[in-house]
Amino acid sequence: MESPPRFTLTATVLDAPDARALASFYGDLLDWPVRTDEPDWVTLAPPAGGAGLSFQTEPLFAPPTWPARPGAQQMMTHLDIEVTDLAAAVERATALGASVADFQPQDDVRVMLDPVGHPFCLWIRVTSA
Repeated sequence: MESPPRFTLTATVLDAPDARALASFYGDLLDWPVRTDEPDWVTLAPPAGGAGLSFQTEPLFAPPTWPARPGAQQMMTHLDIEVTDLAAAVERATALGASVADFQPQDDVRVMLDPVGHPFCLWIRVTSA
């Protein structure tokens, strides 16, 4: 019996009107270096290894809506980013060009919108006493 092929997740890809601009935002936010830089494709790599983030230019990009509503582009995926200080992380993300989403479903999570409108969550681990 043949072995199944090996599958390795290498990146999550986000579309954007300008791949380089959105990659620059996430590179600064996560402090990740650029691994690939092509005219319409940029990949960031986590310094410790593992799956990265890629960005591709999509001229017909339509930002997703958060929360979802009928007839609007729905969010298909989002990034969860653990932080050690939620308030400081929100401040840094907004200084880099993100905005805080109007709808916030949890106290220990901040739903943010990146500069082109992709939702992402900053969250802090809540420890039990």
